[in-house]
Amino acid sequence: MRYADLLPNRQSDYVFSWDKMLALQGNTAPYLLYAYARIRSIFRKAKETSNIEHRTSNIELKAPEELALAKHLLNFGLTLEAVAEEYRPNFLCNYLFELAGKFTSFYENCPVLKSEGATRDSRLALCDLTARVLKLGLETLGIETVEQM
Repeated sequence: MRYADLLPNRQSDYVFSWDKMLALQGNTAPYLLYAYARIRSIFRKAKETSNIEHRTSNIELKAPEELALAKHLLNFGLTLEAVAEEYRPNFLCNYLFELAGKFTSFYENCPVLKSEGATRDSRLALCDLTARVLKLGLETLGIETVEQM
């Protein structure tokens, strides 16, 4: 419910809707929580949940979806600054929704677990960074993440 409260511009009218609030599609908390849980599932399947941090220095951005995801991740700090300066948590909500969408596109077009070697490590690192940003963004909004859904 908190996400639905923070999503609209604070100067616009508020319309309460349980159906919209709990939907697994669209710009909703369940959609973002599902994206985070899906990333955590990748690591459970890969059995590589430890020592992922060292891979972040060797990220290869060959596919357009990898590049789009990485560029969006780089905008997280700017988004947080805008949220603080403008008192507009909806900026963060929209950023996280776009991040989840870019991750979905990446995941559908760039096999993570089926890739090998440096490509696999790079894609796992992108997954890890995405999960970290999603978790931090949701926690900033006061929403706890879940490992499975």
